Amino acid sequence: MIPSIHNQGGNTARLLAYLYGPGRREEHTDPHLVASFDGLAPDPSRDPNACLDDLARLLDEPLHLLTDDTRPATHVWHASVRAAPGDRTLTDTEWADIARRVIAATGVDPGDGAGCRWAAVRHADDHIHLIATLVREDGRRPDHHRSAKRAQAECRHIETDYNLQRVAAGDGTAAKRPTSAERHKAHRHNRQRTPREELRETVRRSVAGAASGEEFFGRLAAAGLLIRRRIAPSGDTLGYTVALPDDRNGKGEPVFYSGSKLAPDLSLPRIRERWTQPSDDATQQPALPPVTGPASARRRATTAAWQALLVIDHGDDGVIAAQIAATGEVLDALAKTSAAHTRHELQAAATAFERATRSHIRAARGHDRALRQAARDLVHSGPALGWGEDGATTAMTIDMLFFLITATAHWHAKRQHAQQAEAANQAAEHLRVAYQAAAEQPIGVLHQRGRRLAPSRQRRHSAALRNALADLADRILAEPGWPALAATLAGAQTAGRSPDALLTQAASRRELDTAARISDALVWRLRRMADLPADSQDSQGQRARENHGVSSPERAAQTGTRPANSPPRRR
Repeated sequence: MIPSIHNQGGNTARLLAYLYGPGRREEHTDPHLVASFDGLAPDPSRDPNACLDDLARLLDEPLHLLTDDTRPATHVWHASVRAAPGDRTLTDTEWADIARRVIAATGVDPGDGAGCRWAAVRHADDHIHLIATLVREDGRRPDHHRSAKRAQAECRHIETDYNLQRVAAGDGTAAKRPTSAERHKAHRHNRQRTPREELRETVRRSVAGAASGEEFFGRLAAAGLLIRRRIAPSGDTLGYTVALPDDRNGKGEPVFYSGSKLAPDLSLPRIRERWTQPSDDATQQPALPPVTGPASARRRATTAAWQALLVIDHGDDGVIAAQIAATGEVLDALAKTSAAHTRHELQAAATAFERATRSHIRAARGHDRALRQAARDLVHSGPALGWGEDGATTAMTIDMLFFLITATAHWHAKRQHAQQAEAANQAAEHLRVAYQAAAEQPIGVLHQRGRRLAPSRQRRHSAALRNALADLADRILAEPGWPALAATLAGAQTAGRSPDALLTQAASRRELDTAARISDALVWRLRRMADLPADSQDSQGQRARENHGVSSPERAAQTGTRPANSPPRRR
């Protein structure tokens, strides 16, 4: 159940004409009254002797208790209450009860016998509109302060009482939803999404890892958007608006949206906060060598995600909020540059996680430098292949991001950020699916190697596992991924690393039992710690290609394909 409080107005008859009319896109069907302040208000659609002016005069009657100089200019209160997608169709009687409860909860008519006059109009299956005159029967103004929050709280009770879908409570930091007019326009033009949603996604991806205004605006232009900048007399850019070239109004002009209308953190001042450098020298990081290709960028992103995970476990709220916001940029950059077989789920994860990147806890920007640099590296390294080291490091990165986003969901839940926690959980589910696609080939190769290990070596690695992870060893050994982990331990030993020490170190850094497959999580964690190639089969050839600089067009042509001599996928 989703309540919305709309702007106040000054003309009751005009609003009623809209509610009882056909709608802007002929979307209103069978408009009629379902409830009113006394249950006796005339319904112009049912009573042949009543008209809209009769209902308007009845609702506005308390205005005559005030003199002209005390009468409010905007006395019309307007709200809507909408059922959540997937809810059953409610009856008029049920909507009438919901209307009375919401009106009472907001303070418009608290039930003291002298409340405001109001009416509830239904012109669709899934929602009603509430209209009220903000003058009580005793001539006083109603106490409807914080009516939106009151309505939200009452709707949570209504959902329980009517066994409806439980909608997570909002906190005012969500991006603005498309209006009904925008949705109908998109439907009329056969668009899957509204221009507002398309622009929000494009702007969000353009800002991922961007280091300056010129880079940001350059990415917007490269994405094909129309851009208008608001320029100060000094020549500085104060703000911006964007439009899709084919989204026009009735006059044939492009429909522009400001960044703040797309999402609260996409205004230019908020975007500039991302470029803030930390003032504390302790947060400064030593300069890292440049990445050598998509696989190198993904390894860098995995390390940055691991560091952010430790911050979420132990950091201050402002710093954690910055890490979460920057995680959204990494997701956007990874989705933009990954191969076709993972791209759809990664894009869905990034879209879902967008809601988790904002809360009332303000991000302490500058402390997210490592993640933002990782996002930048992903973008500048170009498209990744769907196989070899590129594909395997993609799986490695997704695995670490899954842990990071799961921790984000827990952090939000502890702070009662219901919508953000739900969004993070949704993103994690999309990452789970993307991981399965990305990890199938590299984990399959390791699985075959592990099965071919000599029994003595398998027993040795099993003993090492029991020594380091006694509580989880039986579970890990029973998992299908144990042979891949055994092959990784063997590879680490060949590289001169102690399997016992690596397992102990991996287990001590953070708990593992939240993973769906602990063996997979350990594979990527150990391969990163031991600096083993993510792809155990084609590591030398892939690194050679990176060192010799395969061009981005060549990568784009190869993205999602597999070489002729690559092993078949496991079925």
